[in-house]
Formats: sequence, C-alpha cells, structure tokens
Amino acid sequence: YNLPLDDKKVYEMLARGETMGVFQLGGSGMTRWLKELKPNRIEDIMAMVALYRPGPMESIPEYIHRKYNPDAVKYLDPRLEKILHASYGLLVYQDDVMLTAIELAGYDWMEADKFRKAMGKKIPEEMAKQKIQFYDGCQKVGNVKKEIVDELWRAIEPFAAYGFNKAHAASYGIVAYQTAYMK
Repeated sequence: YNLPLDDKKVYEMLARGETMGVFQLGGSGMTRWLKELKPNRIEDIMAMVALYRPGPMESIPEYIHRKYNPDAVKYLDPRLEKILHASYGLLVYQDDVMLTAIELAGYDWMEADKFRKAMGKKIPEEMAKQKIQFYDGCQKVGNVKKEIVDELWRAIEPFAAYGFNKAHAASYGIVAYQTAYMK
C-alpha cells in the first residue's frame, strides 16, 4: 500500500508491452494499446482500464492522440474543462457523464444517479428517456447549442454499452500498477 505511484521502471515496462501476469493489463488487445499509449502516470492506467470496455473502447485512439498532442484537447463546452481535464477532454468514466449532466443539463444528484443506473444496467427505454431530459436540460438550463448537445450525446451513448465508474477504474488501476511493480 506504500508503493510509489510514479516508478519510471513500471511505466517503461508497460510501454514495452511486458504485461503478462499484470492484473487487467495482460491481454493482447490491452497490451497493444499500452504500447501506443506509453503510460507515464497512474491516471493513464486508470483510464485504460475504463476505456478498454465494449462501449468506450472507440475513444482509446483519441485518448492517446490527445495525450501527445495538447493542441488536440478540446472541450465541447468550457464548463467541461474542470470535469474532463485529466482525461484530455474525453468522457472516460460514468462519473464524467453524471457531472456533465449536472453541469450542463441541470440534473440534480438523484437524477444523475438515475442516469448512471440507466447506463450501468443498459436499460434502453430509460436511456431514451434520459436522452430527452439531457437534450432539454442542456438547451433550456445550460444554454447549449443543439449541435453541441448532439456531439455530447454521441460521446455519452457508448457508455450505455459498458462504462466504468471512476472509483472502480481507480481500484483496478491501482491493483494493476501494484502487480506491474511487483513484476
């Protein structure tokens, strides 16, 4: 529990693709992405654990691109910078979606949790209701243009397939780092 989370050798090993036996990072697909990502901080491992899922997986190349190209980092709305800064402006966790709904669509915490449950349990009917509420809230409460809401929703939809919450990804990421460190 007292390992340093910035051990350069751990990140170099992961960047070389030496992931056999490392919790959550040992599969061939994940190894390929880690070699491209070249993680150098615990947040990268946490993000990969969350992104390497059926829904958000399509965002992996963009995450890697933005990590190495700061000019490519953009926020669909300036209010999202405080939420998405650590993930280079991308929605990575269920929490990102919930906080976006609160910040831009005027959701309260109970409504945001209902949104999270709809995503987490893959309930299509509830996601359809959430889409209406999200659009209405963004436009009426957040004063967000429809084109931006469309783009946000396209980023949110994959989470209905399978999105991790940040605490889960952080826990898995820490254990992944610990096993890599021991290796």
